[in-house]
Amino acid sequence: MRQRYNLAYFILTSVIALSLTLLIVCVDVQAQIAFSSDRDGNFEIYVMDVDGGNQQRLTNNLFTDEDPSWSPDGKRIIFVSERVERNDWNREIYVMDANGGNQQRLTNTGNNWLPSWSTDSKRIAFTSMGDGNAEIYAMDTDGGNQQNLTKHPNADWSPTWSPDGERIAFTSMRDGNAEIYAMDTDGGNQQNLTKSPNDDSRSSWSPDGERIAFTSIRDGNTEIYVMDTDGGNQQRLTKSRGTDWDSSWSPDGERIAFASHRDRNWEIYVMDADGGNQQRLTRNQHSDVDPALFGPPFAVAPTGKQFTIWGWLKQVVQ
Repeated sequence: MRQRYNLAYFILTSVIALSLTLLIVCVDVQAQIAFSSDRDGNFEIYVMDVDGGNQQRLTNNLFTDEDPSWSPDGKRIIFVSERVERNDWNREIYVMDANGGNQQRLTNTGNNWLPSWSTDSKRIAFTSMGDGNAEIYAMDTDGGNQQNLTKHPNADWSPTWSPDGERIAFTSMRDGNAEIYAMDTDGGNQQNLTKSPNDDSRSSWSPDGERIAFTSIRDGNTEIYVMDTDGGNQQRLTKSRGTDWDSSWSPDGERIAFASHRDRNWEIYVMDADGGNQQRLTRNQHSDVDPALFGPPFAVAPTGKQFTIWGWLKQVVQ
């Protein structure tokens, strides 16, 4: 009787393992990084696989397209474009399908940039100077219901949503230098997290909601740092002579993509979440910046890491 019991579990685990293997392969194909590049004469939105392969251009016009951000389901990308009129005071937020099709403008007030999609897919946070000062706004995904969240006389910019959708991290100049703040999604409870005399900016929330990556010049050079969501345990992840900038977490929280000028040219890099294993993904003579990682929740674990569901399955059948 015990042999039948063990045989049944063996068959069950084999079937589930095969299914998970197929799922992992499928997910790995879908995981991508969106980024901006001027390799074709002006900045456009591109996508590539997470290993740097299969690089493709999504936008194609005479004006700057930049700052991509994925929708949570990976079907759409919001970005900033100057295509209405080529100047820094007429940047608007657009949305398009993940293959570059169906491009539509969402804002029409001038000088809107750095959009970020909410985790429930219902709202988009962005930076706007619609009221004459850089503030954090939020709007519906069709561009409607635009609201000023920060309402402060000093500049606020670069919003990013917490995974649970309850907080927004952003950069603010209200204390005399750039700092990372966090607030509720209605603009309430605004708090300084970094509290550093040097500039901190461009935050990115980890998928588990426990850490925030950001850029800082506190050690004399622009580097990528990470901290707890209450501002504690601030640690430097990169250490290069060139500028490291614009961090973006992988869906499993194991890796961070970023832009770097360490090779005297802006390129997209990726590293482990502790700063190890830094690898360059793009290689060309022009600038590649603004990386935005996307992958479904069951993203592939890096080599040597244990896949979470498989670990849980082994516990069940033991």
